Amino acid sequence: MSSARSDEKRALSAAARLYAVQALFQMEASGQSADRVQREFRDFRIGAEDEGGVQPEADENLFRRITDDAVTWQSRIDQSTDRALVAKWPIDRIDPVLRALFRAAGAELVTPKTPPRVVIVEYVKLAEAFFPEGREPKFVNAVLDHMAHSLRPEAFG
Repeated sequence: MSSARSDEKRALSAAARLYAVQALFQMEASGQSADRVQREFRDFRIGAEDEGGVQPEADENLFRRITDDAVTWQSRIDQSTDRALVAKWPIDRIDPVLRALFRAAGAELVTPKTPPRVVIVEYVKLAEAFFPEGREPKFVNAVLDHMAHSLRPEAFG
């Protein structure tokens, strides 16, 4: 694969992860179904033009897989997240953006399609974008590392 093609694939994957976090946040905040939110993102957000310009294209299959798997495996993902958090801060008490981010990352960790270290790096980058001045990216790194070891121990030999 050429370098340009590889860069394009990475950009499409990064955008899919960003959209998945946003969609999971929206689903929780509004109580909308995954199908409805996925349809809204496909029709009005991914690659769409708005007053701010053209939104980035994304790997729609990855976007759909992350959001579907986050819903399917939410209980398992939330339990894994809870085990990684301090006892005083269960998942239902953390920032809803972080909760959506942990659910999206957890969806990728539950299935063995993406190496855990890649999942951690990609979602820490998203945390840096959402929280550029805060300590959240380090927190996300620590929680995802714990979750990855718990959900995919075979990947750490």
